[in-house]
Amino acid sequence: MSIIEIIILALIQGFTEFLPISSSAHLILPSQILGWEDQGLAFDVAVHVGTLIAVVIYFRKEVVDILSAWFKSFGKQGATDDSKLGWWIILGTVPAAILGLLLKDFIELYLRSAWVIAATTIIFGLLLWYADAKGKQIKTIYQLNWKTALIIGFAQAVAMIPGTSRSGITMTAGLMLGMNKQSAARFSFLLAIPIISMMGLYYTIELALGDHVVDWNTLLLGVVLSFLSAYACIFMFLKVIERMGMLPFVIYRLLLGVGLIVFLTYRLT
Repeated sequence: MSIIEIIILALIQGFTEFLPISSSAHLILPSQILGWEDQGLAFDVAVHVGTLIAVVIYFRKEVVDILSAWFKSFGKQGATDDSKLGWWIILGTVPAAILGLLLKDFIELYLRSAWVIAATTIIFGLLLWYADAKGKQIKTIYQLNWKTALIIGFAQAVAMIPGTSRSGITMTAGLMLGMNKQSAARFSFLLAIPIISMMGLYYTIELALGDHVVDWNTLLLGVVLSFLSAYACIFMFLKVIERMGMLPFVIYRLLLGVGLIVFLTYRLT
């Protein structure tokens, strides 16, 4: 990859991982539309590590509180709001972890196309708009229970389909279940930590067992740029959603989906 491609792909990963617009779609599109070469497994690992570091650092207080309460809940302290939230994050991770292993090859083979991305971008964009407009938005993150956590977890599993958006579909589910915007976004971001960690570990093992050529300078640049852009993205997103809601992201998804359909139709003629 050229230095320009490295910079653009790393920034795309960072800016889109936590916005409800699908990072996987935006990483696939350059190769589908511009004919760029695939960025490779090592680069995928690097940019995911960058986004993981960003979300852990941004939510470092919440992460420490949840982990501390979760471990203490096995002792005399018992269950607290934070320890329960830890359990809900674990429970919400299970569906995507299991289905990800079972369906990974099928999705890679049949669903990584621009046509699929165009359809899912529009469909799940409209679903996000409906949830934002119709959801009661009265529950906080601490009013989750095991049922709502599991529903959001299955929604996260749907995000394996390119164009869906992991953050978008989990926020959609949270809003439909009555969570307010801040709580739906925060739970989505906290839910990202274990699933991105597992994804990174899986790809790292695959990388270590394969014969992939590793360009460490490229990987380091990818980590740094994806970290910086992801951290900025989380900060800005949590600041603006109360005032702007999800509508700007819905509009963007619809424009992207329709634009893709027009482009793909024109290319066929």
